[in-house]
Amino acid sequence: MGKILIIGGTGYTGANVAAEAVARGHQVASYARSAPKSPVDGVSYTQGAAEDAVRLVPGRDAVVAALSPRGDLVGRLLGLYQDIAAAADTDGARLIVIGGFSSLRPAPGEPRFAEGDVPEQFRSEAREMDAIREWLTTAAPGSLDWTLISPAGGYGAWAAGELTGSYRVGGEVALLDEQGRSEISGADFALAVVDEIERDAHPRAHISIAY
Repeated sequence: MGKILIIGGTGYTGANVAAEAVARGHQVASYARSAPKSPVDGVSYTQGAAEDAVRLVPGRDAVVAALSPRGDLVGRLLGLYQDIAAAADTDGARLIVIGGFSSLRPAPGEPRFAEGDVPEQFRSEAREMDAIREWLTTAAPGSLDWTLISPAGGYGAWAAGELTGSYRVGGEVALLDEQGRSEISGADFALAVVDEIERDAHPRAHISIAY
């Protein structure tokens, strides 16, 4: 099985991905600024500053970047991800970037949510995450094996949900259910992320996950 590094591995997404990956027999290392509140058996945890994560990339088969531009990372995340991407490219590791819902479009050809009227409290984060999408899709090295994964709009620790074992994969247009909702549980999103790591079904593509 693979050697997976999760940067931001004690956050909501990172912790779920770590649990799913280790359950499948992968060798999982988590790097984050803080220790986990509920450690997952079998996961190796390391704490440190975000900019030091790059030193753990060599020797990994896949790197999951699951940070958010909050706190002292505001305005710095794109540069950090570019450094991580360079290390992954040099080492031949896959780079899985967890993006934001706001980088999706409401319909084909329409502006992305991040380009529209995002509520002020989310605007900076949405636009910084979309800058990462733009860099990956237009300027990342051609040899870099990356996949950008955006979750549903109703995704987060405040709506953790349960494992259903099902999900849909879309492109850059947001997936909605029959009631017009965009949702995915933490466990099912992690299922989709680890499936992508194992299958490499969407190289150098921006995909979305929802029910």
